[in-house]
Amino acid sequence: MISGIGSGPVGVAIVGSGVISKDYLKNLTQCPDVVVVGVADLDVARAAGVAAEFGVPHAGDTASILARDDVEIVVNLTIPAAHGEVARAALAAGKHVFGEKPLVTEVEDGEKLVAEAAEQGLRIGCAPDTVLGAGIQSAVRAVGSGVIGTPVAATTAMQTAGPDLWHPSPEFLFQRGAGPLFDMGPYYLTALVSLFGSARRVAATARQARAERVVATGPKAGTRFAVEVPTHVNALIEFTSGPSASSTFSFDTTARRMLVEIAGTEGTLSVPNPGSFDGALKVFEPGADEWRDLPVAGTTLGRGTGVVEMARAIRAGRPHRASGDLALHVLEMMTAMTSSAESGEFVTLRSDVARPEPLSADWDPREATLY
Repeated sequence: MISGIGSGPVGVAIVGSGVISKDYLKNLTQCPDVVVVGVADLDVARAAGVAAEFGVPHAGDTASILARDDVEIVVNLTIPAAHGEVARAALAAGKHVFGEKPLVTEVEDGEKLVAEAAEQGLRIGCAPDTVLGAGIQSAVRAVGSGVIGTPVAATTAMQTAGPDLWHPSPEFLFQRGAGPLFDMGPYYLTALVSLFGSARRVAATARQARAERVVATGPKAGTRFAVEVPTHVNALIEFTSGPSASSTFSFDTTARRMLVEIAGTEGTLSVPNPGSFDGALKVFEPGADEWRDLPVAGTTLGRGTGVVEMARAIRAGRPHRASGDLALHVLEMMTAMTSSAESGEFVTLRSDVARPEPLSADWDPREATLY
């Protein structure tokens, strides 16, 4: 049983004050059900600067922020290779954890982390929380209402020329735990699991177009760095509930493409980009000449939405939606795709996860509900 803890707004600390931290802080400081009390980073001066920018009262190294009694949830925004270490430290300090994706880089580490949290009565949450935004939640509700009949198959694509063209320090995005599959895959795969439930087995092919990339912008412009992971992955996914999906994840495509389409027995649904919190939702029905717009309703707050939903769930003693179990299943899907690309065979998944209940259309993280 998941029990509620405490009352009133939930204290939150940010660990990792890189680029993405400002998105979280901008949004979380608008939400009265959470209070950001600290920012931590290996670079304490950078943490202090970010804390000051958003009016957060405390900044320091990770140990000092984890030691604070007013911190209940640690938001782990470190690089993927550090996700496990920081999450375990937070659990050891008695804190719940909400982390950026992926959960960790190895399935076995993820299983241990989720189990350790459960044993301590603590929670693991994980991005992407874009699936809690108006776009994907409206799609989930539309599929549930039977707009396209019985879902048969999905087609998804995430294709760009790569973050080395715009990110000032893109090296980590081409290292183990990243690449187009592990960096962008969680958005698309978490959306598919939110729509269909657990995947049963996967297959994939993968390749790396270039062994080196060049930083294109910022102070490191012109710097060459090694590529450690595949940069183009094609995958097939079979879901336990019946539908299948074909998915492409690429940093090798000059033509930018973000696509999610769900084919059903009574129509096809065009789903908003799962990397965003909003977007157009359309249906193409039998006999139609063009797509028809469907209503999109829900929150468009942005990153941090899952932290607020998790905070409310802690107080209510109910499961939270962007859960460690969901992130672990998606991690296993991605790891299995990597294994399949190496072996040339389908890989059957061990994990199983319940499809999260959709949020109501009027759910609003900016409301005060815990006072």
